[in-house]
Amino acid sequence: MSDLITPSLVSLDEPLGSTRHDVVRALAERIAREGRASNAAGLEADALAREEKTATGVPGGIAIPHCRSEHVSEPTLGFARLPDGVDWGAKDGPADLVFFIAAPAGADNAHLAILSTLARSLVRKDFTAALRSASSREELVRLVEEVVAPKKPKTETPQAERPASAAAPERRTRLVAVTACPTGIAHTFMAADALSQAAEEAGVELHVEPQGSGTVRPLDPQLIRDADAVLFAVDVDVRDKARFAGKPLVSAPVKRGIDEPAEMIREAVAAAGDPNARRVPAAEGGETSEGRGGSHGSAHDGAQSSSRESFGGRVKRVLLTGVSYMIPFVAAGGLLIALGFLLGSYEITSVADKMVLENSLWNLPQNIPEHAPLGSLGAYLGAVSFKIGQLSMGFLVPALAGYIAYGIADRPGIAPGFVAGAVAGFMGAGFLGGIVGGLLAGLVAAWLGSRTVPRAVASLMPVVIIPLVASIVASGLMVLLLGGPIAALTKALNDWLAGMSGTSAVLLGVILGLMMCFDLGGPVNKVAYSFAVAGLGSAAPGNNAPLLIMAAVMAAGMVPPLGLALATAVRPSLFTPVERENGKSAWLLGSVFVSEGAIPFAAADPLRVIPASMLGGAVTGALSMGLGAASRAPHGGLVVFFAIDRFWAFLLAVLAGMVVTAAAVVVLKSAARRKLDREAAA
Repeated sequence: MSDLITPSLVSLDEPLGSTRHDVVRALAERIAREGRASNAAGLEADALAREEKTATGVPGGIAIPHCRSEHVSEPTLGFARLPDGVDWGAKDGPADLVFFIAAPAGADNAHLAILSTLARSLVRKDFTAALRSASSREELVRLVEEVVAPKKPKTETPQAERPASAAAPERRTRLVAVTACPTGIAHTFMAADALSQAAEEAGVELHVEPQGSGTVRPLDPQLIRDADAVLFAVDVDVRDKARFAGKPLVSAPVKRGIDEPAEMIREAVAAAGDPNARRVPAAEGGETSEGRGGSHGSAHDGAQSSSRESFGGRVKRVLLTGVSYMIPFVAAGGLLIALGFLLGSYEITSVADKMVLENSLWNLPQNIPEHAPLGSLGAYLGAVSFKIGQLSMGFLVPALAGYIAYGIADRPGIAPGFVAGAVAGFMGAGFLGGIVGGLLAGLVAAWLGSRTVPRAVASLMPVVIIPLVASIVASGLMVLLLGGPIAALTKALNDWLAGMSGTSAVLLGVILGLMMCFDLGGPVNKVAYSFAVAGLGSAAPGNNAPLLIMAAVMAAGMVPPLGLALATAVRPSLFTPVERENGKSAWLLGSVFVSEGAIPFAAADPLRVIPASMLGGAVTGALSMGLGAASRAPHGGLVVFFAIDRFWAFLLAVLAGMVVTAAAVVVLKSAARRKLDREAAA
């Protein structure tokens, strides 16, 4: 591994630009020049995409942009020591030491282990001091090579290998921790070492399991049993989380494990002595979290894990679990349907089934829709795309119900939830029926899972007995009692929407716009979006109301990031350097309907950003509904222009809301700035 970094991959005290994008671009180009990446722009894009998830600046003036990329041919370290620091998102200021870790998409465990060793060495002050004082590229390469030599991480030493003399004379608080980041290369291991150092300084016994991209060495089960509390510093699901069930829990993003390790250790010690502390929920199969988990397990464990969660909070959590898993079916299916319309015209709906079954690429259809723009080939491909999308959209209600049940009962709830959702769709109960069926299936499965049964039967419970009984009960209730009334309610709601016009339609647009911009991808936003896609999935021929609602929801969801991007361009002095950088990416995110592009702004200044976003969203929703914009695609923003009727009205609504949001943000922030100036003068 001696060629992981070479002098030609090092930049010492050269100005590479004033933003993190400039520095990443310069290092990517350097790596490509050395023949280690096939495409500098592609490597830059992959690294910046990783930056969008979480800024890679860490305390101590260090930044570690990193990614795994198909453009990288061999594991590589690019390094820059900057003459002037660049803002990289760390709380303590700009970074002057930048390591660019570029790993191939299929990097093996040995490569990833070495890259991880470097990342965790960056928390050592003696190492970073040596990097700052190195007088030549060759000296810096030697320093790096000394720390990337493979060695067994201290935090992964099994209990049996620790000498008996290492035990403290009296019992200290015992903690176990898991660290994990999306790429599993850098932050995972830096958080592990930062927490270990903080624990040592606090006199606390800590054992860490870094769940990186390489081989994971699980914690000794005895260590977990003996632990007084658990720390999760993670941005992804914890693997085999059920091992920690019932333990007091402190959980935070992985970056907090690097930035504030001492605070996390103190919180964990406090939780260890608090009988009312939040605890790791029990789960069958281990995959549980606030947004995805369940309570399948013993009655005692279930009570322990949910004692601090209100009924309303629990209901919200499981509903959002269902919605979050449903959306990929909707997004993929809706875009495929839109592509089918583009290739085969809107008339493809009446002939798609026959074309797919009776024709092929070698036997193109002769009778095609009159308005098909690309002839027989386009019509056939449009029919295929439309049919795949239609089948994907058919999973809308079953997936919603299945994963609501999963949110309550974990894996044993999935099958009965899907069945109940399919029954709801069959009976015409739609979106509302899916919610009710999923809740019923999940509750029955969770109740069955909490029963104490003989050992001979226990192995059959999660794979046979629970799915069978829960399916019979939940789906039986839907067929015998609940499906008919819910279907009637759904029909009445659809009829009301179909009859809306004029003022009532505009008012609905205002409400939907406010909801889409209230929490930017949160529960309220998801309720409005789910309402729209459910109507789109069940829209009857000739009923244009669901298409109008979908257009209003999508247009309003685009407004917050676009409005804030415009505000940063018009009045950059009102925003921090990091916000100005986020504003550049918000243009793209907003244009493709990713409302979350405004979250960094809202998190920094919610009292001004959220009201301004809601104001713009209300204007957009009202204009979109009033002008009759209609979307046959549930996602994509401007990319799916071909699936939007009256696209000019859709675009006008988005532009109006964007300008209103930008103006409101500028006014509110300027007023706050003037107030601060007056107070300072006083």
